[in-house]
Amino acid sequence: MVGMETSRLLSRLEDDFALLRAAVAEADPAARVPSCPDWTAADLADHVAKVYLHKTECIRLGAFPEEYPPGVLDADPLVSLDRCHAALTGQFAAHSPADHAATWHEPDQTVGFWIRRMAQETVIHRVDAELVAGRPVSPIPADLAIDGIDEVLKLFLGYGSAHWKDDMGTLLDKPDERPLSVFTGHHAWRVVATPAGVEVSDAASGFDADALISGEPGPLLLWLWNRADDDAVRLDGDRALLEQFHALRTAVTQ
Repeated sequence: MVGMETSRLLSRLEDDFALLRAAVAEADPAARVPSCPDWTAADLADHVAKVYLHKTECIRLGAFPEEYPPGVLDADPLVSLDRCHAALTGQFAAHSPADHAATWHEPDQTVGFWIRRMAQETVIHRVDAELVAGRPVSPIPADLAIDGIDEVLKLFLGYGSAHWKDDMGTLLDKPDERPLSVFTGHHAWRVVATPAGVEVSDAASGFDADALISGEPGPLLLWLWNRADDDAVRLDGDRALLEQFHALRTAVTQ
């Protein structure tokens, strides 16, 4: 079972936010984000600020805010980033991870859910910010990357495929139900597509399936979030099964 201590997640959130902010400050606001070409650097900063503010309200209200984004953002993206980051971390500091918060994951309606989600949100967008600023991409610590891989597979792909049916289109109408494995850093996950959704579970190894996706934790996390090309990971086994996985993970990580 994968899991990180809350204190570690909060520490990583702070470190990655500092890197993200510095990169945004350095980037041309009108520059296109290579990993998200529909966004400019200013759009990226605006998105992160809005996400932070929305989660702040999910915690503060204990319900989803009726207005999105809640509140008015500043025209200066750095001012908005700072204000929304301070509001979010203020809510985290004021609550126990077990306290109630509205989330999209029905089994986990806690502040702790958003601590993990925002740490993972921040590291991915930190990479986006470094890319648009033309900076070298800072390494992603292995523990954070493995936790992020677990989140993508179990929550976005597993839970999401069963609960966000519209996003899946026809992908699960007649899926290939043979197992596929994802493996990194001595952690393995077994992935099976079914008409009811994608089943994801921890596995003893990554070598008992019809296809295998493996790689170092950081590059594999970025690949899952469409921030790295196929040469960042190793793809082995049945090509059709690998292509199905690609389509499924793309559907839930748009």
